[in-house]
Amino acid sequence: MKVKKKAYVPLLALTIIFTLAAISTLFPQATASKLCGLGYPAHCSFAPWSTLLCLLLACATCIVRAEFFKTEQPKND
Repeated sequence: MKVKKKAYVPLLALTIIFTLAAISTLFPQATASKLCGLGYPAHCSFAPWSTLLCLLLACATCIVRAEFFKTEQPKND
């Protein structure tokens, strides 16, 4: 059981990191060398695809965390 408790924090941290990375890819940056796919100089020139990938990874870690730490509900018979 302790292994499960130790795994919760890293999975939560990964979810937060991927979410923040997704948000940061869309920030405008004046010194960008290329325009992003949305047509403006963004922090990441691969936006919005990098944003979608980061959000997909955040969702995946969130789903794994939810399934791994699912609590059993008592059955009412």
